[in-house]
Amino acid sequence: MAYNAPLTYKGRPLLRCKNELYYGMPEGKAVVFMQILTTKQEVGEEVADRVHLMLLSTDTSLSPKDRILKQSDKNGLYNALDFAAIMLEKHEASH
Repeated sequence: MAYNAPLTYKGRPLLRCKNELYYGMPEGKAVVFMQILTTKQEVGEEVADRVHLMLLSTDTSLSPKDRILKQSDKNGLYNALDFAAIMLEKHEASH
């Protein structure tokens, strides 16, 4: 049974818990884990400033270290989400 996330970005589920986000289909070959490292005030609102991304394999037979396929840091949540979408597209195309 497919999981229906309440929030999606470019057709993929996006789940957030505090400063951590998971992007992608859990039953796919990989997901992107994002961690908001710093925030800043912008027009009276707190927004993500620096975000660390990790492309993670969903293969649970691998060790946690081996599951990390790619890492990157981005400035801003929108830049991070766009980059995460590209990471997943490239990974899916190569497998």
